Amino acid sequence: MATKLGESGNDLEENSEINVTPFIDVMLVLLIIFMVAAPLATVDMKVDLPQSAAQPVKRDDKPVFVTLKADLTLALGNDETSRDSFVATLQQITEGNKETRILLRADKAVDYGELMNVMNMIQRAGYAKISLVGLEAAPAG
Repeated sequence: MATKLGESGNDLEENSEINVTPFIDVMLVLLIIFMVAAPLATVDMKVDLPQSAAQPVKRDDKPVFVTLKADLTLALGNDETSRDSFVATLQQITEGNKETRILLRADKAVDYGELMNVMNMIQRAGYAKISLVGLEAAPAG
């Protein structure tokens, strides 16, 4: 407990204020310790990983390519089909397997709405695995 000398030298008054200087000193020391210890805690280790001899897993299902041409005609695989017989032809090619992956590719001149119409036709037929196909761009560099 700290004391304060009053105006008269004999009476000692109590001082109820907390001396925060030691607290600040301790906090600064802890801050310096953590600033020094933090970079040491993140050590980068160089590890030479072994190579895997495992072969890539082959997929059992063959994807079906659906093509939407610039003139808005549809093709399943390499054969053109009309929009009226599209779903029946798709089910015939996939043998009714709704888990078959459908790869949808379209000419870049095709309107986005037309592409969505074809995707909706495929989804309404019950096929959920639809992927869009595009050309891979050369890496920029």
